[in-house]
Amino acid sequence: CLSVSAQTYHLEFVLPEIESFSFRPGQFISAVAYDSAGREQTRAYSIASAPNANKFDLCLNRVEGGFFSNLLADLPDLPIDGAITIYGPNGFFTLREPVTDSILVATGTGVAPMRGFLQWLFPAGGPDRSNGKQIWLVYGTRHESELYYRDEFEALAARHPNFRYLPTLSRAPESWTGLRGYVQEHAVRIIEERAARLAE
Repeated sequence: CLSVSAQTYHLEFVLPEIESFSFRPGQFISAVAYDSAGREQTRAYSIASAPNANKFDLCLNRVEGGFFSNLLADLPDLPIDGAITIYGPNGFFTLREPVTDSILVATGTGVAPMRGFLQWLFPAGGPDRSNGKQIWLVYGTRHESELYYRDEFEALAARHPNFRYLPTLSRAPESWTGLRGYVQEHAVRIIEERAARLAE
């Protein structure tokens, strides 16, 4: 559970019937299952990881009165004969190559594809694919408890000086020493500062 207060979950999946699940970071899968009334339900979820053999991760919120996210959050309780079908990968929200200076902007569980991008750009134990380009992650939430994958992103920034992790809180307490406000404000500031440096 990434956040008890927000009921947000990190889920890791393995597809044992295949050796490799090939996708591009930023793509999504479609999950299909039947509800209690026998109706087919389909939901799309951004993949929250980079390609890794036959594995992939999801990040999702439990939704009051909802079906699919709650079903996935309760997967340990799924009956042995229960099944969820996965289709994909799909989507074109992917990194373009060659990699250029990039500002990744996300709020809430929208950080899922950004995590995939960063794992691909800066793989643990693998070649750095950022080519030295400047990469920012501007990540906004209301409360500090909702900064998902915070330790992971802070560790990444400590290892790679060309990556900057910029969390911002819209309802920050007085004790918060980081950025405040909304992601668009800080993204604009980065752009303006870069434009000013280039104009010098």
